[in-house]
Amino acid sequence: MRSNTQLLKSGQITNHELLPGCSNAAFLIDITPDPQNKNDCIKAVYKPKSGERPLWDFSDGTLYKREYAAFLISNHLGWPTIPETVIREGPYGIGSVQLYIDHNPKITYFDLIAEASSRLKEFALFDVLVNNADRKAGHCILDEDKKLWSIDHGLCFHSTFKVRTVMLEFWGSTIEDYFMPKLNNLAENLSTTSDLRNNLTNLISEDEIFSLLSRTNNLISKGTLPVLNPYHNIPWPLI
Repeated sequence: MRSNTQLLKSGQITNHELLPGCSNAAFLIDITPDPQNKNDCIKAVYKPKSGERPLWDFSDGTLYKREYAAFLISNHLGWPTIPETVIREGPYGIGSVQLYIDHNPKITYFDLIAEASSRLKEFALFDVLVNNADRKAGHCILDEDKKLWSIDHGLCFHSTFKVRTVMLEFWGSTIEDYFMPKLNNLAENLSTTSDLRNNLTNLISEDEIFSLLSRTNNLISKGTLPVLNPYHNIPWPLI
């Protein structure tokens, strides 16, 4: 069975197409193990460092690393489901490469909340953990098998609290007991010289790792998600 991980890391990129409407350059790419057979490929989203627009509050050239850091945290926790993500060289230099998930872009968080509230709670909790400053409705997607995926995590892990999210329904809600073992395990790994912490040191700053640990401990001790400010903690545009 072919490994998507290995293909994402070292397969040949045979085609790249700029995705419209993105604030930073993002490309839909084809990756193949055999350049002679371009029909045997996977699709992925490539976000090069060179295509990142400078921001006043995030360090230049770090968004692609934050995409990968978010994948590592979700992989460690087991939720939410983020498409497999790697860092590699591409047509425009180093960047993040994330497996593309086929979905209907017209279906967003606002269409999903009524029937998928329990599964979306994972997204809301994760966003506070990683300090997601850009949870738009279109960043919650549903694939053809009705599986939910979380995408677009470039604006995460700032050391100052910056959560901006459309997921108002979860503000102030109780964190269910079944989340706690994973949160405690995350806190333990962030507090020691674990593989996870060592990997994060190459992606985000020590201050940002300390802030991630502080947010994790705060959620554990309080047992609830914060009540945010609708004038400051909502992204624009909403989708």
